[in-house]
Amino acid sequence: MKRTLNIAILLVLTLSFFSAAPTEFGKYDTKVAVMKFKTEVIDYGIISQNSEGKRLFTFTNTGDAPLLITDVKTSCGCTVPSYSKAPILPGSIGELEIKYDTKRLGAFTKTVTVMSNAEGGNKVLKIKGHIVASK
Repeated sequence: MKRTLNIAILLVLTLSFFSAAPTEFGKYDTKVAVMKFKTEVIDYGIISQNSEGKRLFTFTNTGDAPLLITDVKTSCGCTVPSYSKAPILPGSIGELEIKYDTKRLGAFTKTVTVMSNAEGGNKVLKIKGHIVASK
């Protein structure tokens, strides 16, 4: 019985010795992508019905890792996004094209959510304006 107890104590001490190994903080340098937009709201202003609905959101990757846009979702089917699937390298400029269906009359405010590996997670952008009947 005494021998079993000694073996158990020795086993516990051995395991605690190996689990108390020092941890090296800062050993791995983490790099992140940062998406910095020129503007986060595009105002179409007052535009005529059936006019050109394309606009560009321009951004720069100010981080130190490649930026990869994984998806772009809009708040309705009347807004169609277009973006590059290729990674945007640090210091490079990227564009997100938005096409709004201008055949609908009246004021509008829509959101565009950009999902990427950028710091801070999803980025929500807005478009707004007012469509009047063409003369």
